[in-house]
Amino acid sequence: MTGPLVVIGDTLLDCDLDGRSDRVAPDSGAPVVEDVSERVRPGGAGLAALLAAADGAQVVLVTPLGDDPDGRLLHRLLARHLMVVPLPMRGTTVRKTRIRVGGATVARLDSGDGVAGDLTDRALPVLRRAGAILVSDYGRGAADLVAKLLPGLTDKPVVWDPHPRGPLPPECTMVTPNLAETVALTGACPPAEAARRLLAMLGGEAVAVTLGARGARFHSGDRGFHVPAPERVTSGDTCGAGDRFATAAAAALLGGATCAEAAVAATAAATAFVSDGGVATIPASAPEGDADVLRRADRVRRAGGRVVATGGCFDLLHAGHVSLLRRARELGDLLVVCLNSDLSVRRLKGKGRPVSRQDDRTAVLNALEDVDGVVVFDEDTPAEVIRALRPHVWVKGSDYEGRALPESAVLADVGAELVLLDTVPERSTTRLITAAARRPDLWKEHRCWETS
Repeated sequence: MTGPLVVIGDTLLDCDLDGRSDRVAPDSGAPVVEDVSERVRPGGAGLAALLAAADGAQVVLVTPLGDDPDGRLLHRLLARHLMVVPLPMRGTTVRKTRIRVGGATVARLDSGDGVAGDLTDRALPVLRRAGAILVSDYGRGAADLVAKLLPGLTDKPVVWDPHPRGPLPPECTMVTPNLAETVALTGACPPAEAARRLLAMLGGEAVAVTLGARGARFHSGDRGFHVPAPERVTSGDTCGAGDRFATAAAAALLGGATCAEAAVAATAAATAFVSDGGVATIPASAPEGDADVLRRADRVRRAGGRVVATGGCFDLLHAGHVSLLRRARELGDLLVVCLNSDLSVRRLKGKGRPVSRQDDRTAVLNALEDVDGVVVFDEDTPAEVIRALRPHVWVKGSDYEGRALPESAVLADVGAELVLLDTVPERSTTRLITAAARRPDLWKEHRCWETS
C-alpha cells in the first residue's frame, strides 16, 4: 500500500484584513481602511498540506508549531483536515497580515521570530513511511532538518519548493522554484537557460520553474520545454499559487506520474487555483471569533488570571444551562464555551439534532453576560479545543459524576482542574424536545431550517 503524502516545512499564520477605503488621513495622506473583517488561515507548509488534503490525498504535515496562541490556533485549524506531527519551535509563531482594500493588498505586517527546533522521534518514522515527500521551505529551518535525511529516502519521490533564506535543495526528484529564485541562484535570466543551469547545479531528476500566468519551464536531463498555462482567466490573488503548484506536482508523482506529467498537472492546478479565487476559497479559517478568544485567554493567563471553560451542544438553551454558566464564571476571570458544531451534534445525538443551528446557538451564548467567548469545534470531543485553550478549570454538570470523560487525558496534559457543578433538577434539552413533540405544528415550524 502506498504511503501518505508527507509535507514537511515551516507553517505560518496568514491573516487577511479586508476593508474599504474612501478617504485618506489628513495628517499623513495614508488611506483610511474601514469596515475591516479578519480571516485567518494556515500559510506556508500548512497551506500546502491543506491544499493536498482538499484534493482527497492522505496527508501528514510535519511542522514546527509554537506554544503560543497563534501556534495553538494553527494546530487546531490543521488538525481538522489532516494529521499533524508537531515539531518544537524556538521563538514565537510567525504571522503575516495583509491589509487589503478592494481585493488588493496595500500593506503587509509581519510579526514573530519562530524557527524550527529538532526532528523528533515521532517525525522520523513518518518520513520513512511516506509515499512521497514535499519539502515546503519558508526559510525558518524546517528544510535544514530534512536535507540531511534525504540520502536515506531515495526510494520515494521528493519535491522541494525552495526559499531564498533556506538551504540549497539537495538532489531530489523535482525542484519547483519561481523564476526570481532561479535567477538569484543561477544568474541566468531567460527561463530556459535558468532552468537548465539550476538542474546542472543541483543534480536530481527535474526542475520546474514557475512563471506565474505564463505557466512553467520544465527541464530534465537534456530535455526542456515550456508548459503553458491553460487558456482561462488567470487574474486574481496569486498568494499560495506556488504552494498549489508544488502540492499538485507531489501528488501527481505519488500517483505514479512522470516528472514531465507532474509539471503539466501542477501548472493546470496552480492556474485553476488563482482563477477560482486563490486562498479566499480555502475553508480552513476558524469560525469567526476563535482567534480572538484564544488570544484573550492567553492574555488573561499571562496576567495571572484563571481561564474557565466548559463544553457541550447547548441545544435549546434552558435555565439549567444558564445556572451552570453563571456558576462556572464565578470560578475564574474568563469563561469560554466550547460548542459542538452542527455536524458534531448530529454525529453524537443522531438525526433531528441539533434543533438550533450553530450560528444561533453561538449568538445566544455570546449574548449571556457570564460568557466571555465561544469556540466552535467539529470533532466528537473538545480535546483539540482544550489543548489550544489550556484552561485552568474545566466545568461539567454533576450528571457526569462517576463517568469517564473522553477529554480526561487532555485535561491532565494541560493541567486543568475538573469541576462538577450541580445541575438544576428537571431541566434538560431532552425534556424540551419531548414537550415540543406534543405540539407538531410548533415543532414543524421550528425545524423548517433543515430543509431550507
